[in-house]
Amino acid sequence: MLVSAKEMLNKARDGKYAVGQFNINNLEWTKAILLTAQEQNSPVILGVSEGAGKYMCGYKTVVGMVNGMLEELKITVPVALHLDHGSYDGAKACIEAGFSSVMFDGSHYPIEENIEKTKELVAECEKLGLSIEAEVGSIGGEEDGVIGAGECADPNECKAIADLGVTMLAAGIGNIHGKYPENWAGLSFETLAAVKEKVGDMPLVLHGGTGIPEDMIKKAISLGVAKINVNTECQLAFQEATRKYIEEGKDKQGKGFDPRKLLAPGFEAIKETVKEKMELFGSIGKA
Repeated sequence: MLVSAKEMLNKARDGKYAVGQFNINNLEWTKAILLTAQEQNSPVILGVSEGAGKYMCGYKTVVGMVNGMLEELKITVPVALHLDHGSYDGAKACIEAGFSSVMFDGSHYPIEENIEKTKELVAECEKLGLSIEAEVGSIGGEEDGVIGAGECADPNECKAIADLGVTMLAAGIGNIHGKYPENWAGLSFETLAAVKEKVGDMPLVLHGGTGIPEDMIKKAISLGVAKINVNTECQLAFQEATRKYIEEGKDKQGKGFDPRKLLAPGFEAIKETVKEKMELFGSIGKA
């Protein structure tokens, strides 16, 4: 059964580790992440971007697939199904479809409007026992076609949003989505510490977990980050394993063209990546 991310993130914050949000794109992705979470006895958050939701035939299809897998694979660790970077309408649609958690990204609105819309969604999520993530200060990089440089959030604006009763807060601290450029300045721990001071116990979220050096990840966790989003890294691992399989001509041997065989190396590569991340985040054995 799907659960809200609230309890797992509060436990992570208190235990000084982080729960990984791994974005899903299809059945292989979902199965690989769920099996790894079960094997490692780790809580997990399945992230779905609006683009991926559309690709997988809509949010109801995603909910049906995930719920079916929890049952068929006998998954007992806590699993949250979370809308990633949702619009206001997207968040509403996911609440209706049966997601257990949503993110409303109002970071591109003026702060008053971000507050207004977040407030409304918080009330709805509270009523249904769902968790909700908000964002202040846009995360840079490219995400579903949106490109930004990675700004740092204003700690006072973070407090204004945190005070609305959101479950967790994503604050821009110079992090970006996708691969990090050569000249990236690194995370701003000053911003993170200032945000933490303003929002107190609120679990913080680090977006763009791909390519941030391990020591920075560990420092961010020590400063209150309890949820870290990973997407690009799993995609790259899947792509590399699939490329190798085809370049070695394995798809032309016997029934190597069968999608179950063709996609197997990529599936295993996702599992390996997720396990490595869970080790780094410290969530193994914490279910």
